[in-house]
Amino acid sequence: MLVTFSSKAGASVLMLSQHAQPIMRIAGKIMDKEIPVRGVFTPEQLTDAIASLEQAISQEKPAAHNEDDEDLPRDALSLPVGLRQRAHPLLELMRQAKQAGHPVLWEAGSAW
Repeated sequence: MLVTFSSKAGASVLMLSQHAQPIMRIAGKIMDKEIPVRGVFTPEQLTDAIASLEQAISQEKPAAHNEDDEDLPRDALSLPVGLRQRAHPLLELMRQAKQAGHPVLWEAGSAW
């Protein structure tokens, strides 16, 4: 399922639900496995959501990468994507929305 985050403050951010779910959990918007079909981060809620995401990113352990291991992939596309990279577009939208005083809305639905 595709989740679309939008705000008048910036461009929309699209994420697959399996990638959006942990980010929304960290931001305090979901407690179970299912993402609500629609929802909102109000301008007041953005402060705590941004702080929670930034804290989780700062505590994330980098993926272990051993330069001497011949079996590890060498190209950037085959390296794992961490929370920092995954959350960055949404975090930037949240910061822009907070500064402008706009909410961030989301809608989950089919990719088509």
